[in-house]
Amino acid sequence: MRAINQKEFGGPEVLQLVEVDRPEPLPTEVLVRVHAAGVNPVDAKTRAGGGVAGVLGELPFILGWDVSGVVEAVGHGVHTLKVGDEVYGMPWFPRAASAYAEYVTAPSRHFARKPSNLTHTEAAALPLAGLTAYQILTALADVQKDQRVLIHAAAGGVGHLAVQFAKALGAHVIGTASAAKHEWLRELGADELIDYTATAVEDATGDIDVVVDLIGSETTLSQSIKVLKPGGLLVAVPSGTSPELLEAAKQAGVRVASYLVEPDGHALDEITELVESGAVRVEVEQVFPWTEVAAAHRAQESGRTRGKLVLEVN
Repeated sequence: MRAINQKEFGGPEVLQLVEVDRPEPLPTEVLVRVHAAGVNPVDAKTRAGGGVAGVLGELPFILGWDVSGVVEAVGHGVHTLKVGDEVYGMPWFPRAASAYAEYVTAPSRHFARKPSNLTHTEAAALPLAGLTAYQILTALADVQKDQRVLIHAAAGGVGHLAVQFAKALGAHVIGTASAAKHEWLRELGADELIDYTATAVEDATGDIDVVVDLIGSETTLSQSIKVLKPGGLLVAVPSGTSPELLEAAKQAGVRVASYLVEPDGHALDEITELVESGAVRVEVEQVFPWTEVAAAHRAQESGRTRGKLVLEVN
């Protein structure tokens, strides 16, 4: 089969189209013919030697975790899926899923049936970002009706989904984004929006129950601690929890947690229900042929993406 791998760390130019052996499903696994693969910040970071490169092991390796496609074969013991099912998922993360390829294999329960109202291209934008937002707001933060939730980078891949999930949970949702994206975020359900380029977050809001910081800069982390109510929770996604951050949170009387997404077919089923009901929609800003993966990575690294970027595999 064809795949896009890299033999060295570096810029987008290290990504190359190659021929590799097609994987075969082991017991409890499925073989999925990939129709589209999502592009995420962790992809670009890992390509450059950061991200989860240490987990993937020695080069060469194939990037990518977001998959939407069709089940081509099933291994012994698979009972949840059958050949011909349209599925999507984020298999194996943070281990290699090798989604930038024509076929992937993974445990059947790392996948779920694709939302019937989404194309493969749209569905491929959803798993990693959707699971990140959903698991944070439900399993980690346990967001309740009428709680105040602040989302930094609300217009990004994870952010725009977090806005919608928090709203579906009944929260009062506040987001930070540039002014040009405010109208769109209001359409997604945001109750309040802060133009971070013009207004300091701590001057614009407060009494927050949960902050989801998808930027993780010194500025946003400091702002987040200042606006949380006593006992409130800061989820520091890309930055994690440093000793300094933990001490600052302790002094302010708030909680702080880091987060790493994990494969979760059951949560994907719940996300599918929200998507099919119309409560949640995924924004795909740009679609690239997978042979233009370098351009997709450059777009991802620009930091200006609204929603998600997707590769069509053909």
